[in-house]
Amino acid sequence: MKTLVIVPTYNERENLARLVEAALEATPDVELLIVDDNSPDGTGQIADEIAAKNPRVHVMHRAGKLGLGTAYIAGFRWGLERDYEAMMEMDCDFSHDPRELPNFIAAAKDADVVIGSRYRNGVRVVDWPMQRLLLSFGASKYVWLVTGMPISDPTGGFKLFRRHVLEALDLGRVHSEGYSFQIEMNYRCWMNGYRIAELPITFVDRRAGASKISRKIVWEALWMVWRLTVSHGFRRWPRRRATA
Repeated sequence: MKTLVIVPTYNERENLARLVEAALEATPDVELLIVDDNSPDGTGQIADEIAAKNPRVHVMHRAGKLGLGTAYIAGFRWGLERDYEAMMEMDCDFSHDPRELPNFIAAAKDADVVIGSRYRNGVRVVDWPMQRLLLSFGASKYVWLVTGMPISDPTGGFKLFRRHVLEALDLGRVHSEGYSFQIEMNYRCWMNGYRIAELPITFVDRRAGASKISRKIVWEALWMVWRLTVSHGFRRWPRRRATA
């Protein structure tokens, strides 16, 4: 399955080259699209240098720090204009293990969406402070309580979408960022009846650089859950079963 891995970057010069090398080694069917938001540390230039040497690496430059959600939407649209059968989200900081890529592709044979779960059959998070772990795990329970969505890790950002899913979703209506973007995409897929598989992964805190999470992102996610629920009349189950 020809797969495009979308990697948003902002000040990731310490991680990018190693991440690209590891991802390309993981499977021969993967290509990378680096979406750089005009990183002041020169990440975009490094991305261009890598792409110039490897045809499996592509780069999209944006004018400034426009947000994680819009980066993925831009990447999805780029991929939809080409012949990719699946598109993935992946962080650049090694919190998502590139060696897991073949597992996502294998799981997608029987699913429309594959979500890498930190909380499936236990907690698999390494080197996070307890406060952040409780925030993330608590957010997952909060989403389930409000929406009824049966996903153990709705805020996770390591995931795969089959092409037909992204073609069917109205990407122009998705405006969320951060945690909120992940929740909204999962919710839209679930409400449309797509087959969602959760793949247990181990999440490791970033090796280098600074986290992009902020208090604004957390609050946006808290409110987004209610907005999504209200928009569907507080319905807690999919309306129909989607097919490819």
